[in-house]
Amino acid sequence: MLSTLTPEGVQTLKSNPSRIREVNKEIEQLGVTVKAQWAVLGRYDFVNVVEAPDEQTVARVSMELGSRGTSHYETLTAIPIDDFIASL
Repeated sequence: MLSTLTPEGVQTLKSNPSRIREVNKEIEQLGVTVKAQWAVLGRYDFVNVVEAPDEQTVARVSMELGSRGTSHYETLTAIPIDDFIASL
């Protein structure tokens, strides 16, 4: 999950950096596990590796977080390489 902060999100994060961990807990309550997370420079502000039981769960999380107006999200489905090779 790639995320970009809106101006409101930047202000929220600046005044409350621990908000990142709070959001991670909220994500986990929706059924998605945050496996790794990095702040990055460039087009996106964060790269988040998450694990979910299915795409619908990730879509629900993306919509929930996006509806807050503090960030924009782009999700990518990752296929383990062995599964990908087996499907060819």
